[in-house]
Amino acid sequence: MLMSRSSSVWKLSFLALYTVMLGCAAAPQRPLDLAASGVLADPSTTTWGRQFARAGDSSQRLSGFRILQAGVDGLAARVQLIRGAERSLDLQYFIFRGDSSGSLIIQELRKAADRGVRVRVLVDDGDTMAGDEHVLQLDGYRDIQVRVFNPFNYRGHNRILRNLDFALHKQRLDYRMHNKLMVADDVIALVGGRNIGNQYFQVDPASQFADDDVFTVGAVVPALSGCFDLFWNNDLAIPATHLNRHRKLTATAATSVPLDGGSLARIESGQPIAGLVSGATPVIWADGQVLYDSPEKRLIERHQSRGALMSSAVEDEIQASKNDVVIVSPYFVPSNHELALLEAARARSATVRMLTNSLESNPELAAHSGYRKVRMPLLQSGVNIYEIRARLDSVRGSGQGRQIARYGNYALHGKMYVFDRRRVFLGSWNYDRRSLNINTEIGVLIDSPLVAQEILHRFTEMIDRKAAYQVVLESSDANAPHLVWKAELDQQPIALYVEPSRGWWQRVKARVLALLPLQPEL
Repeated sequence: MLMSRSSSVWKLSFLALYTVMLGCAAAPQRPLDLAASGVLADPSTTTWGRQFARAGDSSQRLSGFRILQAGVDGLAARVQLIRGAERSLDLQYFIFRGDSSGSLIIQELRKAADRGVRVRVLVDDGDTMAGDEHVLQLDGYRDIQVRVFNPFNYRGHNRILRNLDFALHKQRLDYRMHNKLMVADDVIALVGGRNIGNQYFQVDPASQFADDDVFTVGAVVPALSGCFDLFWNNDLAIPATHLNRHRKLTATAATSVPLDGGSLARIESGQPIAGLVSGATPVIWADGQVLYDSPEKRLIERHQSRGALMSSAVEDEIQASKNDVVIVSPYFVPSNHELALLEAARARSATVRMLTNSLESNPELAAHSGYRKVRMPLLQSGVNIYEIRARLDSVRGSGQGRQIARYGNYALHGKMYVFDRRRVFLGSWNYDRRSLNINTEIGVLIDSPLVAQEILHRFTEMIDRKAAYQVVLESSDANAPHLVWKAELDQQPIALYVEPSRGWWQRVKARVLALLPLQPEL
């Protein structure tokens, strides 16, 4: 007993000392001699550059777009672009997991560097977990550079110490880079909502996140490359080896399910990239615009710096929509201004439809606690609300097959917006406070009825009652309006008067979180 008490005292003393050290630690700084880098000259000399220069000759300043809905296609496309790149690869991600899919991409990046391709990888540090540091080990390998955006002082994986670091430096560490972007040879780009990891490629039975990538070529690609360079050369982007200069960089082995044969076969087939490059799978040529937040977003919001903020462009599209607004956002916690935009759209008789996560599918209970506060006023204004189910009776539009859907661990992660069935925004921007004020975001605004039609078709499949709940208000003379979740189960219509969840404890947690003043952080 004496030894146990003594040990506890030593542990508490060490924790107190470490807390003081973390509190006094200065933010990681970029080396003063770190040279800026940018786009390599004349991408048209590459095979892909020549290919798409010919394809876009008649399109002038247009861009080519193709939506990749299936999760495994997101993985296959990345591996195939890495294998086909001749000159440069730029990857920018909020999350880069060290699981089986992340490890495969890391291996392919090494091979690309071996054949002389310049590789730059920029990752955020906000949601790092054990195993993710495998990507950091690439820094300094041949022609590979890895940088970490706004890194924590504490570099280990003890959650208590990491949370202490965040609490002590919240003003700095709460600011995150939420961007998802990959550019190959400065000719082909993938932009959208997918991070790198098994969940995001929908190959993990324990958790699948439905999302989209936009394959794009043409006029918007230089703007996407320019956005990457802004972040890459920013003072908050710290070389990975600089963060670990006092000790050898090591990686914890990540536990992960192996990739199944079907996923590996899809990668080796060369599709979807082979078809897109050859023209067998056509892209849609249209006007496009890159929307992004500058890395100095917080300084811009405080009028202390100049740069780009993307939220106003999306809000302008909602305000300009006369007939129809469709929003797909996994986390839905609008500001008062954003809420007013949707209510104003309804007031001018525009149809507003939205799809988000249900309580049972939502991986972030705090986000759901914020959403449940605005659900009733949205319904009262006439907004049509749908919530995705965790177990899908219909997998159409889900991005995955029945075999993995049967585990019942499906969640929405895509961010798609359609305005008047013509203009489309796809990217990393959620309709929530965090995307509005705290995270940096990126996406593309596409002016194309054909792209809009494709997104709307998928939206229609996803809100089918075999895959989603429709949330409605019911009332009687004696009672105030109450929420009802309508769906179809085993080919029979059902109506639920208690919010669908994975158990009573999940509902209690969401209600308790709703009592806390978390809204600005959600």
